[in-house]
Amino acid sequence: MCKPLTACGPVEPNPWPALWAMLVGFFMILVDATIVAVANPAIMAGLGSDYDTVIWVTSAYLLAYAVPLLLSGRLGDRFGPKNLYILGLAVFTAASLWCGLAGSIETLIAARVVQGVGAALLTPQTLSTITRIFPSERRGVALSVWGATAGMATLVGPLAGGVLVDGLGWQWIFFVNVPIGIVGLSLAVWLIPVLPTRSSRFDVLGVVLSGTGMFLIVFALQEGQSHQWTSWIWGMLAGGVGFMAAFVYWQHVNAANDPLIPLRIFRDRDFTLSNLGIATIGFVVNAMIVPVMFYAQAVCGLSPTRAALLTAPMAIATGVLAPWVGRIVDRSHPRPVIGFGFSVSAIALTWLSIEMTPVTPIWRLVLPLTAMGIGMAFIWSPLAATATRQLVPDLAGAGSGVYNTTRQVGSVLGSASIAAFMTSRIGVEMGSAGGPGGPRGDDAPTRLPDVLHEPFAAAMSHSTLLPAFVALFGVIAAMFLVDFGDRSDDDGHSVESDRPRPSALPEDATTAPAIAETTRHPAWRRTA
Repeated sequence: MCKPLTACGPVEPNPWPALWAMLVGFFMILVDATIVAVANPAIMAGLGSDYDTVIWVTSAYLLAYAVPLLLSGRLGDRFGPKNLYILGLAVFTAASLWCGLAGSIETLIAARVVQGVGAALLTPQTLSTITRIFPSERRGVALSVWGATAGMATLVGPLAGGVLVDGLGWQWIFFVNVPIGIVGLSLAVWLIPVLPTRSSRFDVLGVVLSGTGMFLIVFALQEGQSHQWTSWIWGMLAGGVGFMAAFVYWQHVNAANDPLIPLRIFRDRDFTLSNLGIATIGFVVNAMIVPVMFYAQAVCGLSPTRAALLTAPMAIATGVLAPWVGRIVDRSHPRPVIGFGFSVSAIALTWLSIEMTPVTPIWRLVLPLTAMGIGMAFIWSPLAATATRQLVPDLAGAGSGVYNTTRQVGSVLGSASIAAFMTSRIGVEMGSAGGPGGPRGDDAPTRLPDVLHEPFAAAMSHSTLLPAFVALFGVIAAMFLVDFGDRSDDDGHSVESDRPRPSALPEDATTAPAIAETTRHPAWRRTA
């Protein structure tokens, strides 16, 4: 008898071409989440905008990206992840062209909203497809590549943005997506297999409740600092939490009628803790990069492009270690792996905070940043592997939607928290220089006089301790992971864990056709 998600018969599946095809679009949409930050001054000058408006070029994208994730994951279960991936990538590519051709800031923001919707349709399909086409004992290496792609995209964005803006102009941070998107669409049509779908009712009330709740929460977190956390921001945040509570209640009472998110997926403790972990690392990465970039430009005197190059060792370390970590994940309990990753990340950020002084040479900053990359290599893919280990095919889209939504909310929360904390520390360390009469705008730190380098460096140093502290929550979550599902012994043979798989389906009339259809697809066949 075959296990779920494992192909049977003489044909050995080869899911790697499908993974490489999906990573083209996945990498592109994650880069776009951070690439615009470097281009904001050029966009302001080119379109005649002010700072309060230009930040919506990024905020609108992130908002449109985060809100539909729960829905798009479930739509992949219903209409097929390949179809949703292709639709999302097509929308994203067309919107990228629209962004580059935008002649006003309002048009650019509208195009970014459409881009975000395309990204939301695409993202959950990557993880759900990996869950369905890779057997659990081989999934670790695949997810290490997926996780390393996510981690590296976050770091490559500012660097790519600096190079393109300096060399070709801000429009090219969007135009470059068009040929890449066309190649990605061709690869997706050719290589991604058509997976079985299941007809289901459409949970309209669940979509409305989750969409409204996510919009209110993400909007409030994004805009809270710029509006000094006034009462209406807190009201939106409370309203969003209320809508999400109503959504959870509705999913509970509607459990028998195919809800948007079946709450039974949270019975798996490892899935729940992995979501806490991915929210934590999303917070940490987005929070740590802001004070580091400000410090590098204001205190070290680096250009935006050279400041972004500081993150290159972090990305390289994550990418180089990814395959090796993936093999460890396939064989080992996730507790020490993920715990090690979060511990190294917390130590590296604390180390970085100590080094952030006006007289520190650049090479001493590279060391803790490289250590941070090593830590992240032991976080991204092990978390994804642990979260999806027990997911069955009919819940892959829902689980992927929840996982990606949690990551995005953690990222937004990290950005909002570091902005508030940096403002507080600048006020303490710089006094009036950090208040209303202090520097303003994206290029303000480059205009700091030498006398302010010491207090500004201290403010950025203290700010870096916030993500270091939050990383400890990842260590705590890792301590309570209880299962590592299927393991592989030294000879590569599958070994079942002692604990039963609560969500595993027997091979019945539902599972067998899925296995048969998967193994028949031409993208699976190995060449001789």
